[in-house]
Amino acid sequence: MPRIARPPRRAQRGLSMIELMVGAAIALFITGAGSMLLVVQLRESRALVLDTRLTQELRHASELIARDLRRAGYSGHAGSAANPYAYRAAVATTDATDLRYSTDTIENDRVDANEEFGFRLRGGAIEMQLGSGNWQSVTDATLVTVTAFGVTPQITEAAVGPDCAARLQSRSVVVAVTAALAADPRVTRSMQRTTHVRADTLSAACPTGGIEP
Repeated sequence: MPRIARPPRRAQRGLSMIELMVGAAIALFITGAGSMLLVVQLRESRALVLDTRLTQELRHASELIARDLRRAGYSGHAGSAANPYAYRAAVATTDATDLRYSTDTIENDRVDANEEFGFRLRGGAIEMQLGSGNWQSVTDATLVTVTAFGVTPQITEAAVGPDCAARLQSRSVVVAVTAALAADPRVTRSMQRTTHVRADTLSAACPTGGIEP
């Protein structure tokens, strides 16, 4: 029986130029899309870290300021006729505030040099006064730049009693801070906090017998 002749097999030549170009284009597209996604994720992650650092810096500063403002006017002889530590709040919004409170173990009814405190905005940083003439930065100027620092007083008065012309003054202070990252000024945050000054004051003296209920 005669053999049937089979057609010769064609040798494999590989991919054509068009197939190579299409494959390379697809690979470049996938690589570019992946790289772009990675860059976006890194940028968002960096922005989140910077925003968190800025928020933490503002929160730390506002908590420190609020803590001292609450103690303004404190005296070891509360209720005495004259309080040398009485808090003198400004009459309008200002970028600085000064306060005093007693740190004496035994009250001496005198404002000592180490009992003078305050806060101010200076050179893009909030500074705290620790005693007479001694100022220290509260915010890190290498990390954040404070662009606005406002201290706004709020005073409410109430009658002490029917037989006393004095009025009891309750004081609160609204502290507002706005800052930007030193490394990226486009990242800004603002924080506002209201603090009650614990040492209330009398606007006048009551008759002998004390404060009426």
